[in-house]
Amino acid sequence: MKSISAHINETNPKRILLVEADHELSSLIQLNLQSLNLEVVQCSNLSEAKHHVNTQDFDLVLMERQLPDGEGLMLCMQLLEQQKEIPIMFLTNKGSEADIVLGLESGADDYLVKPFSVLELRARVKVLLRRFTKSKPTNDSYIQFADMFINTDTREVITKDQTINLTATEFDLLSYLAQHPQKVFSRMQLLEAVWGYSYSGYEHTVNSHINRLRAKLSNYFNDDIVKTVWGVGYKFTPPQVQAA
Repeated sequence: MKSISAHINETNPKRILLVEADHELSSLIQLNLQSLNLEVVQCSNLSEAKHHVNTQDFDLVLMERQLPDGEGLMLCMQLLEQQKEIPIMFLTNKGSEADIVLGLESGADDYLVKPFSVLELRARVKVLLRRFTKSKPTNDSYIQFADMFINTDTREVITKDQTINLTATEFDLLSYLAQHPQKVFSRMQLLEAVWGYSYSGYEHTVNSHINRLRAKLSNYFNDDIVKTVWGVGYKFTPPQVQAA
């Protein structure tokens, strides 16, 4: 009979880091994720979480914001500084709009407020894993507008030999908009196309990432290339060649 570790190596499951101080809830989440053939590494505080992401590879981080030894936002900021493209989903009691916006703007890719449905958690986990591992068509791997180059294979955005550091979700959002220049998308359309779900009430997720993306792009382009179409949504307007 094959051992569990041998089965894991053979099937090569996605690896999830679960950071949750509530041991009962953590065990419940682990059981549900393992039923999806996912390998789950559990820890209960920020210090252990930082150690794990610095020494191991993960495909997704699920974490509580308020941990015994600190705020989960600190791990988001660390991953941003290290430019590690690991999607993060917060599982938290902090459910105010301000808390959700803060979590998303810190670099999180999703935010699920407790108490939540296990079915919704499973669905969101599958969507995040699918979104960050899906292959890109070779003929669409390179997008160019004037001095702006988007490489969807290497997931880089370059202008005038400078790399624009974006989070994984910011890159996906920009790449999707750039593949449809001048086309206006509603927040719900972007939520479904980029995040993979269309739950009403989550439009603030799009707003937060658009605002952060726009702020980063403004450091490199004179024009506002991600424009708001009031009452409708957003569109990508290709940048013009800038004078030296």
